[in-house]
Amino acid sequence: MFNVETIRKDFPILSRKVNGKPLVYFDNAATSQTPQQVIDVIVDYYSNYNANIHRGVHSLSQEATDKYEQARHKIQNHFNAKFAHEIIFTSGTTHGINLVANGFSSILKDGDEVIVSALEHHSNIVPWQMLCERTGAILKVIPMNQEGELVISEYDKLLSNKTKLVFVNHISNALGTINPIENIITKAHNVGAAVLIDGAQASPHIKADVQKLDVDFYVVSAHKMCGPTGVGILYGKEEWLNKLPPYQGGGEMIAEVTFEKTTYATLPHKFEAGTPNICGGIAFGAALDYMNAIGFENIAKYEHELLEYGTQKLSEIEGLKIYGTAKHKTSVISFNLEGIHPYDVGTILDKMGIAVRTGHHCAQPIMDFYKIPGTVRASFAFYNTKQEIDALVEGVKKAKLMLS
Repeated sequence: MFNVETIRKDFPILSRKVNGKPLVYFDNAATSQTPQQVIDVIVDYYSNYNANIHRGVHSLSQEATDKYEQARHKIQNHFNAKFAHEIIFTSGTTHGINLVANGFSSILKDGDEVIVSALEHHSNIVPWQMLCERTGAILKVIPMNQEGELVISEYDKLLSNKTKLVFVNHISNALGTINPIENIITKAHNVGAAVLIDGAQASPHIKADVQKLDVDFYVVSAHKMCGPTGVGILYGKEEWLNKLPPYQGGGEMIAEVTFEKTTYATLPHKFEAGTPNICGGIAFGAALDYMNAIGFENIAKYEHELLEYGTQKLSEIEGLKIYGTAKHKTSVISFNLEGIHPYDVGTILDKMGIAVRTGHHCAQPIMDFYKIPGTVRASFAFYNTKQEIDALVEGVKKAKLMLS
């Protein structure tokens, strides 16, 4: 049985106060909170078996290596990758995207085309712009509509035999829109293009099956799904990972080194140069254990209730406009109060212990589309409550009264 009050007890930070008020944490799209079960795994690592991995013959190294590789298998199973070596540990989603972009520098040529969407985070825009500058490829953009949905009929027009890569987020971090990635992937493959899906915002809400999606690359960050910062994964199909050159040179990613020539290690070590975030990888596995024990279907159902409740309550405030009204969306509400800067609203809410995100959310093209400087973004997680949404609504009303 899903019991939010029981779940909340797993998160120590939720019991603290901010500015003398009980914390209401609605910035989950930026970083989720961490349960005690994951914190305990982090403490256990540094307390009992802190050592470098894959290289040592001593017991601590072997124990750390076993735990780290067990985490890789947990992640493989969670995303249903065919092979464990298709899971590459990274420092996060941005690292994974840049790794792929760097690899395609040796594949793309002048006149090739790369497609991104208008709903992207800057991390899924800038690397592709840099890639196009290096290779002479052309960047094209799938437009969006007023509801915050991609215009798929325009995507159809952009696709051609010149299209080599398509990059789309699974869920928009700024608006919560769930993109039709199955359709996008199929159509890209029909013209022979590879597809990378940015799953950073989807991973806390949706259990992606990479084999069922038939996606070529999928990237996520642990800190979005109850894990630590500074660690994430790139999933890549084996055949694609074998085609791409190493992203970084150093220890671990080599087979043999001489001053005349170096040969590279097999997957996944080819892309894991240097000492990794060992504790982070192990804790990522623990975070997946925690969320799977609750159940992603239970999480999705409850968060949808929060989304509907929050949308209804906030919509009742005169002068409040919600941006991103897609038919399919997750528990994110981006909004503004008429005539009031979002930063000012966020500052008032903080005084009341309510944490929201304000600004363009690293998605400036979306804000330019709506001709606004940014939004107030309230993003809900499975440990939030309707009572906290009520506190947000009262806070917004107070901000409106103070700032109008």
